[in-house]
Amino acid sequence: MRIAFLVNDVDTEHPSAATTVMAFAAARMGHDVTMVGVADLSYYSDGRIEAVGRKPPVVEGVSQAEFLQALQSKEAERTTITSGDLDVLYLRYNPVEEGAGEKPWVQEAGLIFGQMAVRRGVIVLSHPYTMPFAISKMYLEHFPAEVRPQTLITRDVGRIRQFHESQGGRIVLKPLQGYGGKDVFLLDESAANLQQIVESITRYSYVVAQEFLPAATEGDTRLFLFNARPLQRDGKYAAIRRVNSSGDFRSNMSLGARPEKAEITPRMLEIAELVRPRLLADGIFDVGLDIVGDKLVEINAISAGGLNAASNIEQVDFGVGVIELIERKVEFRKRYGAQLRNRALAVMD
Repeated sequence: MRIAFLVNDVDTEHPSAATTVMAFAAARMGHDVTMVGVADLSYYSDGRIEAVGRKPPVVEGVSQAEFLQALQSKEAERTTITSGDLDVLYLRYNPVEEGAGEKPWVQEAGLIFGQMAVRRGVIVLSHPYTMPFAISKMYLEHFPAEVRPQTLITRDVGRIRQFHESQGGRIVLKPLQGYGGKDVFLLDESAANLQQIVESITRYSYVVAQEFLPAATEGDTRLFLFNARPLQRDGKYAAIRRVNSSGDFRSNMSLGARPEKAEITPRMLEIAELVRPRLLADGIFDVGLDIVGDKLVEINAISAGGLNAASNIEQVDFGVGVIELIERKVEFRKRYGAQLRNRALAVMD
């Protein structure tokens, strides 16, 4: 299988990133692996997509960290690949991470190139035509009301004040597009800084005002779904419980939360089953469900992190499990050709 992993920038990838986990697994399994940064893509008017990617070194006897270090070294093999060289293009970049900063073009570039790759017969994960709205926090509102907290999305301070009162004086405010807990605030009964928070967020986004779930102070559980099903290997679920020892209600590992073994409850599996039909319809290959208590607070539909921590905690290589799922898609494409559209193939078991 010839697979390329599209990331923001190869040089800023981390050894423990989920993308590294999967790329390392694919290379160890004997696949032709290339890692490509968004800035390294080119399109030609005849429909060809080219990329200057990096090939991994010999993987036998090297660690995951050494694998990435070799990719990032100046001596790493640079190679030009075209869309015709690929079976799979896996979109593992975060368009939100740099979209509002110095590189606004990043936000759409990977998705647009992904769409062009689909036209050239490449399997693109997840489906790049539905990803633009799946990466927004508003995507959560497309799922059944029973799985999600009460939410208001607006830029109107007055409406947020009314929502704050209706929720008993405690709500969470965050930007419509964000990641890693950045600009996420808990507004208490006084609401003394509501105006300033809203002004700060509305400089670049709509405001998501969300019901505060008291269970958030005890952490959350991130459950990984691939092909719209919880990923299991050797009878263990790919999941982590994230707990912030500082007392912060945010459970992002980038803010100091620590990963722990997750207890997968019947309610969590019920939530996963309730979101499954929409994920299938949209062709969303992988998501990280963030569950607090009995509610789903976020669906991370692109570049969800934590798979490495889950592998370490459960002593299972979940990266291999993901690559095995992708191998099946390549086999389906070989057997059926263009009869299977990318949206369906992206979530096909």
